[in-house]
This record gives sequence, structure tokens and C-alpha cells, in this order.
Amino acid sequence: MQDKEEILEEKTPTHLVQILPGHDVLSPSSEKQPVDVNLVTFLLPTDSDNPKDWSTTRKWVITLILSATGFNRIMVSTIMAPVLPVIAKDFHMTEIESLMSMSAYLLSTAIVPLIFAPLSEIYGRGIILHTTNIWFLLWNVVCGFVRNKQGLIAARALAGFGAGAAYFLGTSVLGDLWDAKHRGRSLGFTSVVQNLAAAVGPIVGAIIAGHTNWRWIFWSTSIFQATITIASILAFRETYAPLILQRRAKHLRDTTANAQLYSPLDKLCENRTPMEILQRSLARPIKLLFLHPIVAIQALLSAFSYGITYLIVTTYSNIWTSRYGESISTSGLHYIAMCIGGIIGAQIGGRLMELIFRHLNDKATTEQDKNKPEFHLPMMLPGTLFTVIGMLWYGWAAQYKIFWINVDIGAGVLAGGLILIGMPLMAYIIDVYPEHASSAQAASQMLRSLTAFAFPLFAPSMYAALGYGWANTMLALISVLITLPAPIVIWIYGDRLRRNAKDSF
Repeated sequence: MQDKEEILEEKTPTHLVQILPGHDVLSPSSEKQPVDVNLVTFLLPTDSDNPKDWSTTRKWVITLILSATGFNRIMVSTIMAPVLPVIAKDFHMTEIESLMSMSAYLLSTAIVPLIFAPLSEIYGRGIILHTTNIWFLLWNVVCGFVRNKQGLIAARALAGFGAGAAYFLGTSVLGDLWDAKHRGRSLGFTSVVQNLAAAVGPIVGAIIAGHTNWRWIFWSTSIFQATITIASILAFRETYAPLILQRRAKHLRDTTANAQLYSPLDKLCENRTPMEILQRSLARPIKLLFLHPIVAIQALLSAFSYGITYLIVTTYSNIWTSRYGESISTSGLHYIAMCIGGIIGAQIGGRLMELIFRHLNDKATTEQDKNKPEFHLPMMLPGTLFTVIGMLWYGWAAQYKIFWINVDIGAGVLAGGLILIGMPLMAYIIDVYPEHASSAQAASQMLRSLTAFAFPLFAPSMYAALGYGWANTMLALISVLITLPAPIVIWIYGDRLRRNAKDSF
């Protein structure tokens, strides 16, 4: 029997292979089909322009750059938490105004992905990454120089416009680089970095506030952002496969004088004006959210988990200062427990997710049942369990002022559980919408940012009225009602929903 390379040499020109962008194998059925010699796609078995064929080192370099970008932008969203009383005193702010100065940032990140995510599917990931990096850097610096509460709230909102892209770019680029079987560890790493950032922010803020002026929380993160921006400009290479192939097709048309050459993206955009393409792209996140049940379910689950994360992060410092009588700088150190829980959850969860996916894939008896996106979902069940246990443990330990380590253990278990819920959801969306993962993630991020904005606003009143024990018990019950049925429903009906879904283009 001829091997794959011999078959390709006989059937296709050297620069053309009729496969989907990002794939590195030909199915038996596709080998029997006539090859469209004008369709420009990736070479088999490997192609240096195909992001999925890049070296592992290059993939991890880009993953690290995106993770560092996301880490800093998410860290800035919570870095003000332990110093809000100090800022409020300096600017004569009410409690709501001080919370708004922090949450305005998150409100902006709800809007931005709806614009920039579709644009990244037209113009590529690189230009969006570099533009938003510079915009965020500019306004984060301004936050450190403002002289009144109005200026702070406005500068935080504008910084959020630049930060919003980090919330979808990381996931999208992971989908560009890694195939489903090897995506667990990279998702685990990115998830822990993003969740750590929310917990590390208050630690850094508390340390800075304890040793210098609170304005340095913005200046220090701006120095870090400037470093990341330079690194991304030097090392990042475009990862969006449809755009790479479109550029290849254009280059070949120019150099071979064959005007019939086209890429899959050219075919999709055929007979459409640039304005029509832009309008269709900008509308895509909202259409995915309201017309694709899979995206809607994922968005609601992610939004609830994200809201819980920010609710805990913004109120955790107050437990230690008001109930345990600790200083602001000492209270910030307790966020380390969430970091440790997140790291353990991501590292164990990422590896287990890969093992479960491969195990279920090996057990599949037919080609149709292989590589199903639903194979990522089993990890959500232990994630729900740990989330509930952590929430109850942390809440009741704080309620009765039990020895401090018990509160931290509960918070750590909660952080790990939330990561175990989030990772499979991200992997699932990447697999279901490989070429429109940015738009699908933007739809999710809109709801996530809104809950991250809203939950901290009612948290102080909720804990004052119910106490930490009963408030967390109520949240744990809601978590069970929301997160437990979802993976079961998707596991049973996901295949049908995917087949009946409208075209995402």
C-alpha cells in the first residue's frame, strides 16, 4: 500500500491539498474525491505556515506571550480591591463609587470583545493584540496620574477597552495552535494564569499599598505591560489559519498569474462587499449567543463562574481586615490560597482532560464517534463538586471565625473547582467553532464581564444581610442548579445541537 506522501504526490500539485485549514490528515473519503487544483490549502503531511504544524517551542512561546498579556490585564481588574478604602478616602468616594472605579474596567471588557473578536477573524489576531496592548498601556498609565474620582472611573473604563481583547484572544490562539488531543495542558496553563491573575491582583495591590503610594499599582503594571508589548511585537506570528491561507492565495495569484486560485475564506466571502463582510462579522457574536444553544449554555455557565470569582476576590480582603483584625498588606497574602488551589486544579485538570479525551476517543467504535467535542466535558462534574465544597467550607469557616487556615483551604478548593468547570467549556467551544472561536468567546465574555461587574456590587449587602455562611450556602445551591445539569444535557444533546446549528459564518 502506498503511504500518504506518495498518494499526495500523485494526486495534488505541490502547493495544493484539499483539506480544511489546520488539518494534517486526509480522510479516506477525501482521497477518493477529485481535487480542486485552484483551492489553496495547507500541505500534507506538514506545512511550515500551518500553526498546528509549528514546533512545540514556538507554540509555547506564543502561548506564554498571550498568557502574560491576559495575566496582566486581568490582574489589573482586581488589583485595586485591597486599597479601595484608601483610594475612596483620597477622592472622597462613597462605597458604591469606589466599587465603580474598579468595576468600570470590567464593564468595558463586556463590550470590547463584541467588536474586536470578529475583527480578529477578518484582519488576524496579531493586529488586534498589538493595538489593544498599546491602548491598554496608555490608559493604565493615566490611571496613576488622575486627581479626582471622575477621572479615575473614566480612565479605568478606557483601560478596560484595551484590556477586553485579552479575554478572547488567549482562547482563540490556543485553538489556532493546538489540536484537541494536546490542548488540555495549554488550556490548563492559560486557565490557571487567568484565574491566578484575579487572585494575584489583590496580593500585589496590598503589597504596593503597604510600602508606597497606591498609584504605583498602575505604574508597576504599566512597566510590565510595556515589556509584554515589546515581546509580542517581536515574537508573535499570525496564527489564524483562514487568514494565512487567504494571504497565501493572494501571493500565489500575484506570482503565478493564475487568477483562479482561491482560499476557503475567499470562497466564503465570494460576491460579498467588504462592508457586507464587516457587518456580518460584527453581528456574529450576538447571533451565536442567541441562535446557537451551545454558545448560550457555555456563556451562562462561564458568566456565573466568573461572577463568583470576582465576588469572592473583591470581598476576601474584607474578611481578614474586619473579622480577623489583620492589616491590608497581611490580608492580601491570603489570596495565595486561591492561587495554590487554582494551580493544582489547572495542572491536574489539564492532564486529566487530555487523558479522558484520549480514552474516550480510543473507545469510540466508529469514525463518526471519534474526536467528539463532548469528550472534554466529564471534568466539569468534579469541578462542580469541588466548587460547592469550597464555597460551603470557606463561608462557614469565615462565619464562625474558625482558625484562618480553614478559610484559606475552602477558598483554595473553590478556586480549583471553578477552573475545572471553565477549562472543559473553553475546549468544547474551540472544537465546535474552530474558525469562529473568537466570536463565540466574545459572546461568552460579554456575559462574564457583566457578572464580574455586577456581583461585587451586591456582595457587601448580601454578606451583611445573610452572613458568610448562609450567603455562600445560597450561592452553592445556585451553582449546583446551574452547573450540574449543563454537562449532562450537552453530553446527551450536543451532537444533535451541533448538526442542527446554523452556519456560524
